[in-house]
Amino acid sequence: MSLSRRVPALLAASALSVTALTAAAAPTASLSPPPADQALGRALLKELIEIDTQHASGSTVAANAVAARLRAAGFADGDIAVLAPADHPTKGNVVVRLHGQGKARPILYICHLDVVNARREDWTTDPFKLVEKDGWYYGRGTIDMKSQDAATLESLIRLKREGFKPKGDIIVAFTADEEAGGDANGVDWLVKTHRDLVDAALVINPDGGEAGVKHGKKLYLGVQTSEKVYVTYGLEVTDKGGHSSRPTPANPIFRLSRALGRLSAYRFPVHVTETVKLYFAGRAKLESGQMAADMVSMAGAAPDPAAVERLSDIVETNILFRTTCTATEISGGHAESALPQRARATIQCRVIPGEPLDGIKAQLAQALADPSIRITEVSPGAASPESPPAPKLLKTIETVKNGMWPEAVLLPTMSAGASDSAFTRLGGMPSYGVDASWDDLDDGRAHGQDERIGVQVFDEEVEFTYRLMKALASGQ
Repeated sequence: MSLSRRVPALLAASALSVTALTAAAAPTASLSPPPADQALGRALLKELIEIDTQHASGSTVAANAVAARLRAAGFADGDIAVLAPADHPTKGNVVVRLHGQGKARPILYICHLDVVNARREDWTTDPFKLVEKDGWYYGRGTIDMKSQDAATLESLIRLKREGFKPKGDIIVAFTADEEAGGDANGVDWLVKTHRDLVDAALVINPDGGEAGVKHGKKLYLGVQTSEKVYVTYGLEVTDKGGHSSRPTPANPIFRLSRALGRLSAYRFPVHVTETVKLYFAGRAKLESGQMAADMVSMAGAAPDPAAVERLSDIVETNILFRTTCTATEISGGHAESALPQRARATIQCRVIPGEPLDGIKAQLAQALADPSIRITEVSPGAASPESPPAPKLLKTIETVKNGMWPEAVLLPTMSAGASDSAFTRLGGMPSYGVDASWDDLDDGRAHGQDERIGVQVFDEEVEFTYRLMKALASGQ
């Protein structure tokens, strides 16, 4: 999951007046799935949480478990494919197809099975046991993203049981290696080597969505239409060195430090995408005063320079309309008593969709303002275009949302991090992140200690996923 999937800090600072509710607030029964589907959803969540899919363990065991559930639900063997790269047999993926009427091209759901590593000694519960306590489910992957896996699988099984015939096929790919350390990313591999299995007109990625709660109040449901592309560079400064008793201004550590200081103050040009304009228009409804006015201005054709300046001072908004480059690693020197002969730094840039990647190095050099610094490309990045914030699609999602949570606003979003949608977008398939795992903006635990999801939140996620899947596949 993208580390920037959530935007807690900005909303934490927002002066919203909301009614405080507890996580154990009385559930709304009508938003839960029917008892049999509720039970199945919970059983699937438990099964997936209790299969270790950390990077070293792989996802093949989980893929086989998903396939077994599908067969038991009546899916034919010919509609289920369990695949793994020959050189990574533990990195299994499963692709399933619910056949439609042939009146529309397929819809593809992508759901990764792997999780970020978790150590038992860091948790108050076993991260690989689903533990229910005080209205919460605890376990690694409850937010990212085994709850969404379970909800998507349950919804597909429910539609199969109902005999639902979508206009076009529904395809779901449960995949490997989305998280850190991945060396056999399932979505990338499937798009490149098994395109016939996953080719679709539309991609839904629950991992790319976001649903924000503050003080128990549901604020927004985000629909990710785009994400920044990361490009990584290495910097190196060299000198002849010498004895530390004879310091010189040519010291590579000093020169690199001064250049990094200039980079820290550098601002890339403003670039407001169509998605970000819609985001600011929606976010303004959650704000008041100057903040609301500034966001309305950013949504317009010619933003007020003063509004740009104020929003540039807030990390969570600045990253939405600018490419950024920041230092993430630094090293230098070889002995305590010697002047360093070299100093190095790693710079990671997050590039706004639509900006040419081959121009970033020149802008980085301009920011560093030291031609003696050698800049090399470490990770070149791959362009991931913005999926158009299509009004018909957004309307369908909003209709489903309004049937469950009319108080929340719908926000098209651009992720500052990365998700598997980058691979499907690069493959020419418009992709959208949609998820209703309502997460506390002041207590986000994805990738962290004691990761958890509310019991009622999970039940409603199962129901939302089913309703949305059915609405999209019906051509609504």
